[in-house]
Amino acid sequence: MTNFSPARSLLSVAAAVSLSVSATVAQAEDYDLPRLLVIGTPGTSSGSFASTNGWAPVLKDQTGSNARIVPEDSEAQRYRRLTDRRDINISSVASAEIRSQTEGVGAYAGIKPVAQRVIWHHNDTPWGFVVSGESDLESMEDLKRDGIRVAVGAFSPPMITAARKALPAYLGLSEEEAEEMITFVPASSYVENCRSVVEGKADVAYCATVSSVLAEMEGAPGGIRWLDMDQSNTEAWDAYLAHRPMTVPVTINMGVSTAKGVGGLTSNFLYAVPADADDEFAYDMAKWFHKAYDDYKGSHPLSSRMSMEVFRDYLDTSPLPVHEGTVRYLKEIGEWTEEDDAWNQAAIEKMDAWIEARAAAMAEARDKRIAPDQNNEEYMAIFRKHTEGLEGFRTRL
Repeated sequence: MTNFSPARSLLSVAAAVSLSVSATVAQAEDYDLPRLLVIGTPGTSSGSFASTNGWAPVLKDQTGSNARIVPEDSEAQRYRRLTDRRDINISSVASAEIRSQTEGVGAYAGIKPVAQRVIWHHNDTPWGFVVSGESDLESMEDLKRDGIRVAVGAFSPPMITAARKALPAYLGLSEEEAEEMITFVPASSYVENCRSVVEGKADVAYCATVSSVLAEMEGAPGGIRWLDMDQSNTEAWDAYLAHRPMTVPVTINMGVSTAKGVGGLTSNFLYAVPADADDEFAYDMAKWFHKAYDDYKGSHPLSSRMSMEVFRDYLDTSPLPVHEGTVRYLKEIGEWTEEDDAWNQAAIEKMDAWIEARAAAMAEARDKRIAPDQNNEEYMAIFRKHTEGLEGFRTRL
């Protein structure tokens, strides 16, 4: 029988705690992060908010930096807080939103323009075109038949654009041909939009493969299928990106089983900072995101999309500039090339050109006492004068 010694047991516990604390302190010394790190995300119901809350405790344990996650549903307000008020350090933001913020799309036309940089990939959502499992539609080319019914999520401008403009463009149809050949079926909700193909209301719908409603549809009698969007068809994708410029062609590997291995697209969320964010801060965040991945990847399903592999794949098509601190770290570990330097420098120059042109437009409007607002035609005329001819951001094929 082994003798039990309370004193020896207490010493063992103390030693274990001491080793754990020593390891944490040693790891913390590898990083120079602020004691309070404020991260802005979409609202509390979003995956971005939940997944950021998942890795934040790991960051604190390993570096001592206390991350406070601030949910902010207003994209414009979160942008202001990051770039103007500077009361958040990092923003979780869609790549498409960064494009709008840079180019002054919609309400952003009247908001102070500030250049941003990507420090890491956050998450992505795969999308595709789904049909009933009993449908006789086998390929995207089959959608060129007369009378095809396409569901349109009337509640969402991006989904309207995807169905009414991007899809016909991918098929090589003009807007006039699409209106003549395709029957667009409005849906008042996302669920109604997707279910329309199994309920016989539409032949095809644009849906996210990770949605719970798709799992329900997959298990229903007859099931569902996905139409393959060939990644090698650059002509079709060029046409599609003319309307949805920040989506990324991919082979789907997330979501319902019927979608896996099928060509589709993703929309990506990124962690972004102002362009003038401290180089060491961006370097240390990139280093931690990479090195601590195995420790936080299980904290939320979306955290698995923060791996180096996923980030590296995204960089192969991204048109958005990456922060120099992240670039420095990626070079150190052999994940950045001379080709990356070339496209990233071009992205920086493009973003700077937009920011300078928009700042000049706002300065002229201020001198003429014209309110900078998207609904003010006097201002928008000035806006267009200064930004005319600038190339927009879009995914690199």
